[in-house]
Amino acid sequence: MKDLTRYRNIGIFAHVDAGKTTTTERILKLTGKIHKIGEVHDGAATTDFMEQEQERGITIQSAATSCTWADHRLNIIDTPGHVDFTIEVYRSLKVLDGGVGVFCGSGGVEPQSETNWRYANESEVARLIFVNKLDRLGADFYRVVEQVEKVLGANPLVMTLPIGEEDDFSGVVDLMNMEAWVWDDSNNPEAYNVTEIPADLQEKAAEYREKMVETALEQDDDLMEAYLEGTEPSVEDLKRCIRKGTIALDFFPTFCGSAFKNKGIQIVLNAVVDYLPNPTEVDPQPEVDMEGNETGAVATVDPAAPLRALAFKIMDDRYGALTFTRIYSGTLNKGDTVLNTYTGKTERIGRIVEMHADSREELDMAQAGDIVALLGMKNTQTGHTLCDQNNPATLEPMVFPDPVISVAIAPRDKAGAEKMGIALSKMIQEDPSFYVETDEESGETIMKGMGELHLDIKVDILKRTHGIEVDVGKPQVAYRETITQLVEDTYTHKKQTGGSGQFAKIDYMIEPGEVGSGYEFESKVTGGNVPREFWPAVEKAFGVSMEEGTLAGFPLLDVKVTLTDGGFHAVDSSAIAYELAAKAAYRQSIPKAKPQLLEPVMKVDVFTPDDHVGDVIGDLNRRRGMIKSQEPGLTGVRVKADVALAEMFGYIGDLRTMTSGRGQFSMEFSHYAPCPTNVADQVIQEVRERKAAS
Repeated sequence: MKDLTRYRNIGIFAHVDAGKTTTTERILKLTGKIHKIGEVHDGAATTDFMEQEQERGITIQSAATSCTWADHRLNIIDTPGHVDFTIEVYRSLKVLDGGVGVFCGSGGVEPQSETNWRYANESEVARLIFVNKLDRLGADFYRVVEQVEKVLGANPLVMTLPIGEEDDFSGVVDLMNMEAWVWDDSNNPEAYNVTEIPADLQEKAAEYREKMVETALEQDDDLMEAYLEGTEPSVEDLKRCIRKGTIALDFFPTFCGSAFKNKGIQIVLNAVVDYLPNPTEVDPQPEVDMEGNETGAVATVDPAAPLRALAFKIMDDRYGALTFTRIYSGTLNKGDTVLNTYTGKTERIGRIVEMHADSREELDMAQAGDIVALLGMKNTQTGHTLCDQNNPATLEPMVFPDPVISVAIAPRDKAGAEKMGIALSKMIQEDPSFYVETDEESGETIMKGMGELHLDIKVDILKRTHGIEVDVGKPQVAYRETITQLVEDTYTHKKQTGGSGQFAKIDYMIEPGEVGSGYEFESKVTGGNVPREFWPAVEKAFGVSMEEGTLAGFPLLDVKVTLTDGGFHAVDSSAIAYELAAKAAYRQSIPKAKPQLLEPVMKVDVFTPDDHVGDVIGDLNRRRGMIKSQEPGLTGVRVKADVALAEMFGYIGDLRTMTSGRGQFSMEFSHYAPCPTNVADQVIQEVRERKAAS
């Protein structure tokens, strides 16, 4: 049996360009997993193995790897930082026990850091903080610590202090042992000396150590009492308290360094072992029934318990589909037959492999606490539970956001058309935030995703990985419709064609629902005028009709339908008749309820140098943006605004032009809001013209 207390399942997450992948490379080098460090800017990083990642210098999909440090096994997932790929961070955090949040020493807490931090809070993942890039111009460790408190509302527990800053950054002060780690300029991570703390930092180190000790000892009343009476706690006692507080999410041990210059990584690795939980120290996964309600049972981390595993990622590579799986309880052997509770079908485990980015190592078995990839899975998708077929259970499924942008694509030749369907179905399996549908009227293939870059990468994958050349249409916004007035109406469906006919009469009320309520149905029929067995047919028919609004064919949101009365015929009434009546009633009444077009509004976060703030704000106003706040920083200003997605296409190019290439931005979906009349009229006109043309 493997010793689970020596396991650490961790993820590395941060804003784009804060240095996650570089940090992962340094960890792999230090743990002996790789012998030559690959740099992101050279396109040679181990975990960025997709061509698109190497070219753009960004991480697109999370990559799994494992290594050993101080006799502990670390399963590491390097996640993307770009907002279009947050789904990768979300699903990785769902299966991890701990994480390392990387923050840029000069950029601080950037927009995507906030989103990732929020996901980690929701998943209750214990974290360390690593303030990276302290060798950069404008880097300020103490400012970043302050931002973590203010912006994230978190409690950073400072464990190391930087020695020198920017170009003079040479090492860190370890507050636990009150010693200095100083590296030379050779860029060799092993070339350091442990010496006394420099004289100019001794006072500051003493002050921060006192804070650290007091915060840690809040976890143990007896030690706190002894400390107040003058007894200094031992290093072992301090580590035990910090571990307890970290796992309880009371605070987040905070370290500093420069991954690129190979300074400070060893101390972070020691902290992963010392403070982050092993699989047995994390709250067990709750089990749910098929409706998603908790059953009260949990998947205990125990190799002898019944099998419970969650598939959290599908990746297609040259050997076939890999299903990345976290095993929560039980043991999985090569050749086992397991039950997929989502499909109700059994699957045979062909091979079990341990991943190192895109290379692999064969295993005969895996057990509770392991993160492995399975080959040979036919029907398993992201979020599905694999379990012991004699002892079935479902783990909490993952919930993915709806896409906000779509483009039409068409293959350039007939051969491409046949290959495209197969390629797209593989891509959908890999990425649950990517949707593909066929427009029934025009016959076009529509790709839907989380942003322009997301869809741009998908087109690139079609071209390079699958060899399919496609023509791409203009990006389309995922509009929605709603109603603004209450309508009371009646509809009678009658059909007589010899033999038994069809009859259904419904009196109903359609009204705007609460924002975010979706579709609600209620029946207030009394006295059996519409028999109870026909209510579900009415409810279903209205629900299906809501998928296509009457203004421009976009789905209808936030509507409540109340069935108030009606009539029936003892022979001619049937569920079908009531379904047809409800569908016709929908078409009859929705136009009377003053329908309105809704557009997706994005939460936009723009960083701009001080001298371009006016230009950026003026431009956002022209894009129908609502400025929410301006936060001055050391190197520029962060402007937060709500802006309609329709106005944000091509924004990155305009922003770079305005700010001489120094501006950055990120955006994520916020809410749906009513479209201004002139915009709505134009959208409706375009939709009608498109339909007429097809």
